[in-house]
Amino acid sequence: MLRREDFAGIKFHPVVKLPDEAVVFDFTQGYNRREVRSAVWGVGRYHEVRKNMYTAPQYANRRNIHMGIDLWAPARTPVYTAWRGVVVHQADHHQPGNYGPTIVLKHRIASELFYALHGHLTRDSLEHNPVGKVLQQGVPFAEIGEIDENGYWEPHLHYQISPRDPGEADMPGVVAPEDLDEALKLYPDPRLILGNLY
Repeated sequence: MLRREDFAGIKFHPVVKLPDEAVVFDFTQGYNRREVRSAVWGVGRYHEVRKNMYTAPQYANRRNIHMGIDLWAPARTPVYTAWRGVVVHQADHHQPGNYGPTIVLKHRIASELFYALHGHLTRDSLEHNPVGKVLQQGVPFAEIGEIDENGYWEPHLHYQISPRDPGEADMPGVVAPEDLDEALKLYPDPRLILGNLY
């Protein structure tokens, strides 16, 4: 399991450069598309039980505990590497309500490995980042996708980390209550990398 002490003294690069006026959303009472759209910049919380947000068939409104952090920003906003790494998986999950274009990077810090999923990207992001591509810290390597390419969400980045290789460009972004204990071990709080966003 990744712990804060594993990254003591490490300065990660912001994955998305959020302005000071970014809103911290509360989706525990429901997802208001109009509110998200009007705020433009925002943060969606980790380990949040989200009400009536995941209604697509693959979620059945039961998988609703969020295991990443969402960074809401205009479409085409650059996405940066938090740390140097390599592209290990990529895919376009074009099913409505899914991630759309997704890239997983593998990072190493001393003896610690971690994998970072970046979901809801542009299709161009996949073209420019083949598996095996090495990326230095702080480089803009992808962009946040438009609604019609990112799984039909208001534009944002879903960022999720794991100490275990997912084996594909996927990690369960939301889980059901009965799977939460295991998910918390596999998918720690991304604020370990992103900093104190809320």
